[in-house]
Amino acid sequence: MANEEKPKQKMGFTIIKDDPTDGHKGYGIGSLSLENVSPVFIDIEEKRAFIDIGAMHAKSDIERGIKFTMNREDSEGGKPYWLVWVTIDFNEAGPYFAGVTACEMVVNREKRRGYKILADHVNRMDKSMKRRILVDNMDDSSKEVLAEFLQSHNQEMWDRSSEQLKQELAVE
Repeated sequence: MANEEKPKQKMGFTIIKDDPTDGHKGYGIGSLSLENVSPVFIDIEEKRAFIDIGAMHAKSDIERGIKFTMNREDSEGGKPYWLVWVTIDFNEAGPYFAGVTACEMVVNREKRRGYKILADHVNRMDKSMKRRILVDNMDDSSKEVLAEFLQSHNQEMWDRSSEQLKQELAVE
């Protein structure tokens, strides 16, 4: 039998598998789970957004083979990205984008060097999981890309999201 190649599946947002309010009131209720966080990359130069689940463990295609440091000069001339942690939650109306936090990253493929502050990435993932919106560090063009990406992913989820998210991603 020949090996059948499965078509590569398009990665979507991770949705919580179990409803934490389905009547079970025991251990773990209200605890945070990584199952509802998705890493969205914004390619700042190409003005495009995409999901790479590998970023959950710093193993995205962008990060592979790159030695990261906290020194910007190591990756000088590299390509800038935003890594945006998007957390999905549910309310009475349904799922919505509850936490959205952006982290900076620069990757220089030629030098095989990159810039990121791992502690910042971890802290911002945690803040996203705690339903915070932290996108004020992003440039306006990237905010537009992210807003369009979230809306095109699921307009209803966008509509149910907080006014804070919509306002902070709105560009004059």
